[in-house]
Amino acid sequence: MSGSLSDDDLAILFREARTYNKWLDKPVDPATLRALYDLVRLGPTSANSQPARFVFVTSLDAKERLKPALSAGNLDKTMAAPVTVIVAYDLEFYQSLPKTFPHVDAKAWFAGNDALIQATAFRNSCLAGAYLILAARALGLDAGPMSGFDNAKVDGAFFAGTTLRSNFLINLGHGDAAALTPRLPRLDFDEACQLV
Repeated sequence: MSGSLSDDDLAILFREARTYNKWLDKPVDPATLRALYDLVRLGPTSANSQPARFVFVTSLDAKERLKPALSAGNLDKTMAAPVTVIVAYDLEFYQSLPKTFPHVDAKAWFAGNDALIQATAFRNSCLAGAYLILAARALGLDAGPMSGFDNAKVDGAFFAGTTLRSNFLINLGHGDAAALTPRLPRLDFDEACQLV
């Protein structure tokens, strides 16, 4: 690989991209969600562990199951979004390591080490959620990531009896640009970075 993305591409991914809270009444094709995951799964994770799991909440029934877990500030925008992604992680992700990291016994690194399992699953599902936001933008969708929900209620409604746990939510669709407010300030390089 060589070269870099164009300014137009960087604008789509970063410079002009925004967090959307209002959505146009335009559905997202399930094929687009499959294409989205095909990009997300290529992002790096620790030992190729891929602990993230994604529930694409699209049906009215599933939205109603999600509704009681939402904070008041996230309720309307989530119910109106064409898709809400529950970004979750599997606490037994290491069971797949013989397939995804076959050249060493990486499963043994995690088995019985609950602290390492939790830290690895959580950290890498955060990464995968960020990949999902960028992949969605690259595919022409807008994103509205958020916390502001009751994880235990989401886990009870969607993951009861499993080893999956919710991390955060991302609303997806075609955002209503007319509802955007001015971009909030960002820290400058010297405020957030060090060269050592």
